[in-house]
Amino acid sequence: MNVSGVNRVTEFILLSFPCSREVQTFLFILFFVSYIMTLMGNGAVVCAVMLDHRLHIPMYLLLASFSFLEICYINTTVPNMLQNFLSKTKAISFTACFLQFYFFFSLGTTETFLLPLMAFDRYLAICLPLHYPTIMSNHLCMKLVVLCWVIAFLCYPIPIYFMTQLPFCGPNTIDHFVCDPGPLLALSCIPAPGIKISCSLLSSFIIFITLLFILASYALVLRAVFRVPSAAGRWKAFSTCGSHLVVVSLFYGTIMVMYISPNSGNPAGTQKIVTLIYSSVTPLLNPLIYSFRNKDVKAALRKIQMCTKCSQNQ
Repeated sequence: MNVSGVNRVTEFILLSFPCSREVQTFLFILFFVSYIMTLMGNGAVVCAVMLDHRLHIPMYLLLASFSFLEICYINTTVPNMLQNFLSKTKAISFTACFLQFYFFFSLGTTETFLLPLMAFDRYLAICLPLHYPTIMSNHLCMKLVVLCWVIAFLCYPIPIYFMTQLPFCGPNTIDHFVCDPGPLLALSCIPAPGIKISCSLLSSFIIFITLLFILASYALVLRAVFRVPSAAGRWKAFSTCGSHLVVVSLFYGTIMVMYISPNSGNPAGTQKIVTLIYSSVTPLLNPLIYSFRNKDVKAALRKIQMCTKCSQNQ
């Protein structure tokens, strides 16, 4: 197809959840409340770890880093989705669409790197408790966290650059609430199987390698736990990993449905629901799963609350 001289698309239309105006308003309120709760929950975890020096250990530093990541993650999609609920045009510029794509995938990839790091931390704490303080210092922990962010943000610039060079000459309507590679590539004026396959292979490689690392870490943890003589000791050792396994199951279960087989023909409705789960629902649930059941974090939050009340009374 000759696309020379054809006007390039300068903006895309994100349909989000097409429905009546009343339902759009209801969805706006629902997701706005969920968004605020997510910010408050994850923000509370970050503040608790930062302000309580007793939590300045790798386990809680990783937890705070994960909560900060979740705050960044939802800010790539939810504000624009909320705007679309109230907008008549539902337009997003070409540049903003690909920037959203880049940050959404980079932050998601950062999460796939942080989760194995958290599993490795639990492996060291349970399987090598005597060597744990010397191996996993706070300094090394933060260096590994920074490394996760840097590597993740270096994964997608090249594929996204080649996608931006594709001719998009219309239509420009994306039946989604986020700029996702599948719907974007479907709008290209020429087929791009190489880019589609490379994105699929890259996502599959990252997902499988990190998931295998997590499974290997917990296989070693389980072997160590079952060697503990008392049932109470086994439960105490494994309970520190239960929350992490729940989060891993939620996150990896949904992203594998979406990005391992992009050609599987998932209907648009299914894509939106699955994306909504791992991009909005999981960040909302993570503070409840991870932190608010943890007595140390709860004690730190109560301490912050008491200090806040005291400062207000003065």
